[in-house]
Amino acid sequence: MKRAATFRLVLVTAPDLKTARALAKAALTARLVACANLVPKVESHYWWQGKLEASAEVLIVFKTTRARLAALEQLVVAQHPYDTPEFIALPLAEGNAKYLAWLAGSVG
Repeated sequence: MKRAATFRLVLVTAPDLKTARALAKAALTARLVACANLVPKVESHYWWQGKLEASAEVLIVFKTTRARLAALEQLVVAQHPYDTPEFIALPLAEGNAKYLAWLAGSVG
């Protein structure tokens, strides 16, 4: 295991697979992420505009670096159909050295 303080996992939800795929492709094309995992059929329950809501969504898990985080957020906010898209970044503590090297080399 190798220390991984410079890397981030970013969680973004999207309304459908078409939107999730478009966001993933845009982020990958811009070299802002090394990988985007799409997890369909996520059921989200949340407060929105004073009401309890529920919806089916797709969870996108982006793998990126701390240095590319702001640019990734800007891309997601600009291209996402939601008024207030989820964008949550989690720091990595440790990871496989070979995987982390690949991640670092894949992000521009």
